[in-house]
Amino acid sequence: MEPAPAPGNSETSRLVSPRERGGPAGGLRLKSLFTEPSQPLPEEPRPVEMAFQHCHRDPLPQPGLTPERLQARRQLYAACAVCFVFMAGEVVDVGSMMGSLFSLWLSTRPATRTMTFGWHRSETLGALASVVSLWMVTGILLYLAFIRLLHSDYHIEGGAMLLTASIAVCANLLMAFVLHQAGPPHSHGSRGAEYAPLEEGPGDPLPLGNTSVRAAFVHVLGDLLQSLGVLAASILIYFKPQYKVADPISTFLFSICALGSTAPTLRDVLRILMEGTPRSVGFEPVRDTLLSVPGVRATHELHLWALTLTYHVASAHLAIDSTADPEAVLAEASSRLYSRFGFSSCTLQVEQYRPEMAQCLRCREPPQA
Repeated sequence: MEPAPAPGNSETSRLVSPRERGGPAGGLRLKSLFTEPSQPLPEEPRPVEMAFQHCHRDPLPQPGLTPERLQARRQLYAACAVCFVFMAGEVVDVGSMMGSLFSLWLSTRPATRTMTFGWHRSETLGALASVVSLWMVTGILLYLAFIRLLHSDYHIEGGAMLLTASIAVCANLLMAFVLHQAGPPHSHGSRGAEYAPLEEGPGDPLPLGNTSVRAAFVHVLGDLLQSLGVLAASILIYFKPQYKVADPISTFLFSICALGSTAPTLRDVLRILMEGTPRSVGFEPVRDTLLSVPGVRATHELHLWALTLTYHVASAHLAIDSTADPEAVLAEASSRLYSRFGFSSCTLQVEQYRPEMAQCLRCREPPQA
């Protein structure tokens, strides 16, 4: 056997077969293998800065939006807000008009055992809904104007605002022209006709009209006032962008005018709902007309109210002399009320006059409001 390699030698030993060493089969020997020193690992390639003449001419984009894009986003936000407010306002307007149409159709339904007067008062409810919708839109506009006054970091596109306001003014002018009504001519002797006192003389136009149409006209008038305010502000902002505060200020001023335009309609609606005397009919003229009928000594339980602006109703008790003909008195009193005041419905009760009626508390006239 071959001697083992000395310690510290760089060789490594292993058993080899005779075939490997060329000797007889069955013999083993150690074969020294020399290992070459290990080779260093190849280094990874480093990124090389490309010259500007390469395809990547611009540097890498910075994260986030650039100032130019931030400005564009603010402009788009402002435009979307304007469109949304304009669209919401138009949706409310269309809803108000459709509500007026529905209330007008509902008022034509006949009377029933439950609705003995019919559905006439639905016009009044429709007018109230129209006024309330105008107040809601005005409240939203006032809120947005207040927010803009508190935070001045907003941008207004003068051109888009001017175009939108011009279209709104033209549309509201057209609707106001269509809905405007001066009232039908004076009429006598027809039940349900609009009332006008004889002292006004024939041919005088009436300040009354259909409740639904009048409420719609007031709604459009309020929108027109607000659109005129926006138009005036947009003209100023278009030429002087630094005066953008004119937009919320004009909204405040013209919104107050729009709310004021609803006061007459709201007053009439509340008078009807509270069963008040129609504003075009006086208590004293009706009482004096009944007392002027031959045979009538006194009146009591006189009630005047309205289902709509033009549908007036009256009821009263007539105390007559014992020698008077009740049927003749009833016919004459009803004829005078219909012909003079145009009541749509009159209910009169005829009874015998008694002296104790003068001290009856229920027979006394109501005090002045």
